[in-house]
Amino acid sequence: MPLSLDSTLAEALGATVAKSLTRAFGMETVGDLLSHYPRRYADPAELTPIRELPVGENVTIVAEVLTSSARAMRNRRGAMVEVIIGDGIGKMSLTFFAKSLDQAKWRADQLAVGRRGIFSGKVGEFNGVTQFSHPEYELFDDEDEARRRADARATVPIPIYPATASLASMQIARLIGRVLDDLGPLPEPLPDDVRRREELLTAREALEQIHRPKTRTDIDPAVRTLRMHEALTLQTALLQQRDAVRALSATARPAHPGGLLERFDAALPYTLTDDQHTVGAQIAKDLVGAWPMNRLVQGEVGSGKTLVALRAMLQVAESGGQAALIAPTEVLAGQHLRSIAKMLGPELSPLVMPTLLTGQMPAADRRKAALRVASGQALIVVGTHALLGEKTTFADLGLVVVDEQHRFGVEQREALRAKGSSPHALVLTATPIPRTVAMTVFGDLDTSVIRTMPAGRAGIQSFVAPLAEHPGWWQRVWQRASEEIAQGRQVFAVCAAIDTTKKTGEAGALPAQEGANGPRWGVVQLDEALSTHPTLGGLRRAVLHGKMPSDEKDAVMQAFARGEIDLLLATTVIEVGVDVPNASTMIVLDADRFGVSQLHQLRGRVGRGGVPGLCLLVTEAEEGSVARERVDAVAATLDGFQLAEVDLELRGEGDVLGSVQAGVRSSLRLLRVVKDSRLIVRARELAEVILSSDPALAAHPGLREAIERRVSDEDRAALAKN
Repeated sequence: MPLSLDSTLAEALGATVAKSLTRAFGMETVGDLLSHYPRRYADPAELTPIRELPVGENVTIVAEVLTSSARAMRNRRGAMVEVIIGDGIGKMSLTFFAKSLDQAKWRADQLAVGRRGIFSGKVGEFNGVTQFSHPEYELFDDEDEARRRADARATVPIPIYPATASLASMQIARLIGRVLDDLGPLPEPLPDDVRRREELLTAREALEQIHRPKTRTDIDPAVRTLRMHEALTLQTALLQQRDAVRALSATARPAHPGGLLERFDAALPYTLTDDQHTVGAQIAKDLVGAWPMNRLVQGEVGSGKTLVALRAMLQVAESGGQAALIAPTEVLAGQHLRSIAKMLGPELSPLVMPTLLTGQMPAADRRKAALRVASGQALIVVGTHALLGEKTTFADLGLVVVDEQHRFGVEQREALRAKGSSPHALVLTATPIPRTVAMTVFGDLDTSVIRTMPAGRAGIQSFVAPLAEHPGWWQRVWQRASEEIAQGRQVFAVCAAIDTTKKTGEAGALPAQEGANGPRWGVVQLDEALSTHPTLGGLRRAVLHGKMPSDEKDAVMQAFARGEIDLLLATTVIEVGVDVPNASTMIVLDADRFGVSQLHQLRGRVGRGGVPGLCLLVTEAEEGSVARERVDAVAATLDGFQLAEVDLELRGEGDVLGSVQAGVRSSLRLLRVVKDSRLIVRARELAEVILSSDPALAAHPGLREAIERRVSDEDRAALAKN
């Protein structure tokens, strides 16, 4: 029986090989193996000469066996094979170990003097001699084959695959070749008319040409075809998810004249921005629609997303529906509750009874809060993961608001949504998302953007303090902090670690660059250093980080918000949502250890009132380095959407998408959201046309099978809900 893409690897290659592939790459099926694409191609005409092989790197060479011998080991059991190979200019050694002398002799006979072949492995050095230890190799069958392969060296690229110590590139290539030879007819994800119009290959041609190209010109058409397969599969799955939500019935939640929303708007001491009006109108319309709202709101740091979300909560509350806002940290949940209660004021708060529910609350307080939620008294509920617990029930959950969406997994969101009957969903993020990333990751959500900032903001100035060039600026940074505090303002100082002696960091900080040390400053070390500072040492100073008990963290943040702390030394626990209008200055130490969007988030903690904001990005990164470019880019603009594009250029979409669930990552093998933006847009258009006439994909079995194969139920949820 010919193989199909759904055939198991055990069926195709045997149980032992299948286990190796599963262990190394998580592969289970033939389709998984065939979507393990080459990461590059070696041009045999340009293979690295032995004399120039870089130690420590994986390379592939063509060479001839010059000597070959087997011998028993002197000081331990077993035997070894020693081979010298050459390419006509240089020489290197190959070393193999065997359990017995007979096994060693077998390999030495196989690698007989005069045999030629392709050798692949990690370059090492022993006693000054370049060597491979246990390399993968493929010997040419005879002199005619050797000559034929040598003649073809200039035109037949050698695929180099992502490999492991136990599965080398050449071995993977052989396994893929075996599977391709036994593969039966393949379903076509692309409709024939689309494939011809877009000038793409058949599925079979694409797989053959990407894995076994005859010339370099075979590769690009194969890659372009398979990228379109990925893009169309992904976009169709996302649109199906959107349509699945729209097939559900939702309880209409209209606002009424004289109701909670109208009373709230009338009491506002300021005017909504144009963007807040626009997005609010979109949400209000969604809440009375036939299907549940599924909307993503992107908003600049400090643009008023919480206000927009609160207005939606009040609209839902008018019909007795409850709204649940889930935040990623205890600090942020507490901040949200206080902010909501303050905005509601003494007249409206008792009517909706905003309630906090977190896992770190005292048991008695948590029981009281849970009772309010279950009885329907609390129409606005703010919490962390505690909202997801089995013991937390709602009387009528009508709206789920997820703050800082990138911090949550799909299972967590779905667990909350499952506590209601098709509740509306509002997703908030202060991390601006480039259009193609939004289309790729949030493709089933209706998207709104808040760009304009509320009136009365004094703005923020940003400066880089490059200690590599100006070490004396270290003292100036703390002098500026002293000057701000002397004017009655407050200062944040953020570190990438809690304690550098214990290497305790927090989620979000970037790893050290290869060859570099970890962050210089932790909050513990900074607190010790500032304790003897001539000015700051005697001021009110506090430490805040994620390892502290919840009640202690909350007490510190509330004291800072009340103005009882002058200088707060913190980790990224204060990255999002913390609102202290009197905080004027953000100092970020080891700024090069943070991502662009994270630095932008941290900067957004200041300049939130009438007090001018100042952000000092302290770094020892050398000018011209990528790490320094990130810091310089943040200092150059306050536009988060512009920074999101810069972030993509500097890091690449692999890192940007790295925080999303496995469904997205596993579906993006070749597709690149920056380079392939036009292709993604085109795939979206094609998917809409296909689904408009064939929502069940009955007439498109190849596409339906591709979605089922590439996007599991769990992955499909991740694509849509994250």
